[in-house]
Amino acid sequence: MGGWLTMAHVSVAEIVAASGLDWVVVDMEHTAIDLGEVLRLMPAIEAAGSAPLVRVPRNDASLIKAVMDQGAAGVLVPDIRTPDEAARAVAAVKYPPLGTRGVGLARAHGYGPRFDDTFRRNNDESIVVVQLEHRDAVAAVGGILAVPGIDATFIGPYDLSASMGLAGQLEHPDVLAAGRAILDESLRRGIAPGIHLIHPARIPEQLRRSVAEGFRFIALGSDALVLGHGYRGLADLVRELRGPSAPGR
Repeated sequence: MGGWLTMAHVSVAEIVAASGLDWVVVDMEHTAIDLGEVLRLMPAIEAAGSAPLVRVPRNDASLIKAVMDQGAAGVLVPDIRTPDEAARAVAAVKYPPLGTRGVGLARAHGYGPRFDDTFRRNNDESIVVVQLEHRDAVAAVGGILAVPGIDATFIGPYDLSASMGLAGQLEHPDVLAAGRAILDESLRRGIAPGIHLIHPARIPEQLRRSVAEGFRFIALGSDALVLGHGYRGLADLVRELRGPSAPGR
C-alpha cells in the first residue's frame, strides 16, 4: 500500500512517507516534477521509512536509468500495450545480463563506494511495475505478463476507460470487466495486481473491496487530493457552524 506525490516539496514527501505506508510514488507523468526534484525527494522518502518509487512519463530507457541511478527502488512505466514494450521496460531497469541498464556511479551507488553492492542487488530487488491502461493492453495481457521480470501490474482506470470510449465511467461493466481480466491474469502468474484508488472519500470502501478481490499493490489517493479533501471537509464544517444566514465566504 502506498502514497502518491504530485507536489515536489520535501515537507510533503516527508509527511506522506512517514504515514506508515510501504512506498511512495513520485509522479513524473502528470506533474511538473523533474529529475532534479526527484533527486531531492528521494532522501526525504527514505529517511521517513518508505520506499521511493517513480512513475516515469514514458517508456524511455535513458530516463528510467536516470531515476534508478538517483536511488529509486523501482519504476512504474505507463501505457504498456505489448510484450515488446514490457520487455523494454524490464531491460531498462535491470543490469546485464538480465537487462541493458547502463552502468554509472550516482546516488544509488553511494556515488561510487556502494557500486558493487548496488550492482549485485539491483536485479533481484529492483521493482518493475507495468501500467496496463488501454484496451489493447487488456487484449495482450497474457503475453505482456509472460515477460520475465515484471513484479506488479497497475491499472490506470481513467485511461483504460477513455480507451474504451467510456471516459471516467469507472464503474461501467465493461471497464470493470477489463480490470478483472488484468487482475485475474496477474494472480494466475503470481504477479502483484495493482490499482490506484483515486478519491479520498471513497478510499476506505474501495480499499476493503480491492483487497478482498486480490489487489496487492494499491496506491491511495495523492498528496493534492488528500489535502484538498481534508480542507473541504473542514470548510463544510465551518459553513455548517456559521449557519444559513452567514456570508458565503
